[in-house]
Amino acid sequence: MPKVTVHRKAHFNAAHRLFNPKWSNEKNYEVFGKCSNPNYHGHNYELIVSLTGEIDQETGYVYDLGKLKDLIKLKVEDTLDHKNLNIEVEEFKNVNPTVENISVVIYNKLRVSIPEKLDLEVTLYETPRNYVTYRGA
Repeated sequence: MPKVTVHRKAHFNAAHRLFNPKWSNEKNYEVFGKCSNPNYHGHNYELIVSLTGEIDQETGYVYDLGKLKDLIKLKVEDTLDHKNLNIEVEEFKNVNPTVENISVVIYNKLRVSIPEKLDLEVTLYETPRNYVTYRGA
């Protein structure tokens, strides 16, 4: 069967501060600019989750997009939406919540529930012009 990629878009809002605790406030500002604001700042994140695999002969699906929608809500939206990532999300207690690191966390949250036969790719937009894609290590 042919391999096809299916995509599901999602959205969440979150606040964060880019900050390295080993550095002074001056160095953090030098490296991260206003994103190192001690009072945090927020983004309207846009997420695209992509699964690539063979089309199932019985269902015609690569993966049920309704199930993917529910999985994204449970694993991503419910845990990240309207949160301060630095304070409220365990994965970022000791990890700087850059868009790169957020995409890896999302990938890892989803990967455990997606069949291994499917390739997973996470694209995360922090702004309409700044985004990353992560396909796993």
